[in-house]
Amino acid sequence: MANNTSQHILNTSANLLGFCLFVITSLRIANLTETLIIDELTSIISLLLTFSCGFSFISIRTKNEIREERFETIADYFFMLSLVGIFIIILLITFNFVK
Repeated sequence: MANNTSQHILNTSANLLGFCLFVITSLRIANLTETLIIDELTSIISLLLTFSCGFSFISIRTKNEIREERFETIADYFFMLSLVGIFIIILLITFNFVK
């Protein structure tokens, strides 16, 4: 059985999704109009994390080993894209507040 990392991806993706939603909410409450690109990128990352959660959940629940491995691989790719996106968002936030 594959499912070596699906449980970890599901848990971590859900936590990072909460982080992204917190960033979006914070930017909206602070009414920072110059951070529009950060807001849009965070929304895209939230979608990627949602897909990662979905595919890892399906991977955990499926009984077919081939599908299980395939869904886990897809979840891995969405998760890695999300991590790269979060890194970019953190850089943008840092440079936005430093200047």
